[in-house]
Amino acid sequence: MSNLYDISVKTASFLNRELSEYKGKILLIVNTASRCGFTPQYNELEDLYRKYKSEGFEILAFPCNQFMNQEPGTNKEIQEFCSVNFNITFPIFDKIDVKGDNIHPLYSFLTSAKPGIFGSKRIKWNFTKFLVDREGNVVKRYAPITKPSKIEKDIVRMIRDN
Repeated sequence: MSNLYDISVKTASFLNRELSEYKGKILLIVNTASRCGFTPQYNELEDLYRKYKSEGFEILAFPCNQFMNQEPGTNKEIQEFCSVNFNITFPIFDKIDVKGDNIHPLYSFLTSAKPGIFGSKRIKWNFTKFLVDREGNVVKRYAPITKPSKIEKDIVRMIRDN
């Protein structure tokens, strides 16, 4: 894939969604897990979403169970967990692979566009974050330890630059 907007994903209820629907939006794309030490980041993600959604900012969460079985639930269980524990209102999609032989095309695109430290394309853990501009360009990659609140300045800069 040479273009983010050519990629299709599945919602938690297994409906196809074209990423072209997000053209013109600033995106923060995150691989998530419900039983991870970084799971409390959902709070800050939701805060950012509520604060900037009206300015064209979207968060797209993709559950993944590839890191120590930290997302074993069904899509329905994941949705309920996020709703009950974090009052999440941004979209949480179908569970996917973010590395390996069955890597989803979205993560193949993201990791090729913005490799990690030392050029590594591999996702190393849950809550790796990618910031995408309104034209679909991956502008920054953040480590799992980077709290969403630390990304806010980059989001604000992108909103103001538009």
